[in-house]
Amino acid sequence: MKIIRFSRMFLPAAVFSLILAVFGILGYVVNNGFNLGIDFQAGLIQEIRLAPRAIGITYDGPGNAVISLNATSLTVAVSGAGVQGMTYQYLVADYETVGAFAQALSQITGVTALSDVSSSTPFKYLVLDAQSTPVLGAGTYWIHYLPRDGQVVPIEEVRSALSDVGDVNVQVLGNPADRSFIVRMQDSAMEESVASGKAAAADGRFDPKNIFTALEKAFGEGEIAVTSSNFVGSRFSKNLTDQAGLLLVLTLALILVYASIRFKPQYAAGAVLAILHDGLIIVAFIVWTRMEFNTTSIAAVLTILGYSINDTIVIFDRIRETKRLFPNDSMTDLLDRSITETLSRTFITTLTTMLAVVMLYIFTSGSMKDFALCLIVGMVSGVYSTIFIASGFVLFWDRFISKGKKENVPEPHREGQEQGA
Repeated sequence: MKIIRFSRMFLPAAVFSLILAVFGILGYVVNNGFNLGIDFQAGLIQEIRLAPRAIGITYDGPGNAVISLNATSLTVAVSGAGVQGMTYQYLVADYETVGAFAQALSQITGVTALSDVSSSTPFKYLVLDAQSTPVLGAGTYWIHYLPRDGQVVPIEEVRSALSDVGDVNVQVLGNPADRSFIVRMQDSAMEESVASGKAAAADGRFDPKNIFTALEKAFGEGEIAVTSSNFVGSRFSKNLTDQAGLLLVLTLALILVYASIRFKPQYAAGAVLAILHDGLIIVAFIVWTRMEFNTTSIAAVLTILGYSINDTIVIFDRIRETKRLFPNDSMTDLLDRSITETLSRTFITTLTTMLAVVMLYIFTSGSMKDFALCLIVGMVSGVYSTIFIASGFVLFWDRFISKGKKENVPEPHREGQEQGA
């Protein structure tokens, strides 16, 4: 087997990696840090869907009527003092048109359901508005629907509609044909705004309700449904940030301890240096692409660290075995031989894993797509760092640090030797 001289590229690779690290740090400074998601700072996150109104419902019967909806059915539960509890369930698949569904709901005592569109309008599925209370009453409760022939709404149009609202980030949620979006509203005064129910600014610009108002102004009244709404407080976001940093530090510390026990300290240091390198590469990629940094990004980084250390341990194991078989070989020859012997395993493992990740990248969207992209970049970096960074550090240690220790060992006292002779 021909031995590939990877050791000749250790120094150029170290220089190249140093340039990439500096480039990443520069990007962090120039771009004012990460493009933080709502997970790491106070703000509002809403899932909105561009779905027109389908049915308006009112209730004037005894007790309370509560409406709920899942992917396949709509349920109305009537209960209260002096009322025999009843639950009415309607499977969406059983009704072809909006009119037929409204007529079925009207069969409930006290319920009045009127179509807001043509009764013959076919619908794909119903959508409830999370902004409205699910308890029916004299006020009209609106059920929205997604038309079967609904056109895809470009994300640029949604962003344009919200351009005057404030610091808002928009992402497509799921299939673009579902016309569903995640809207994140981030502002330092948001916590006070949500807690008090008032706008944080004098002009009401940061009032969360303005997201809904701006979208209705752009796409039409009754065309917007808020399917969920959540707020992340500043204290929670700070704790989450601290925990993420602590998690990364503990991961590196545990890897250092494990590699030190299984191998020598220089091998452990090389392994940690390699995964630090991979972390910096992913961070540089996230910073320069302005990809949103959220809990999914943390999961991607940790996954890559685990993947990278696995490759590094395999090569270090082979170095240890090769050293037993060729005890007289130099460390340079041992490294070149070990990396060459494990090269096919490294490439095959990486390529097969990357096939799954590439499919994930192609057929998903949103944060999952970003997660897959980070994994692709991280796996390429992991193979590179295992071969050139971790092994290069071990060779550096052997050539310079070990050599320096040997030179500092005092020689035997010559005068005593001559007298003994």
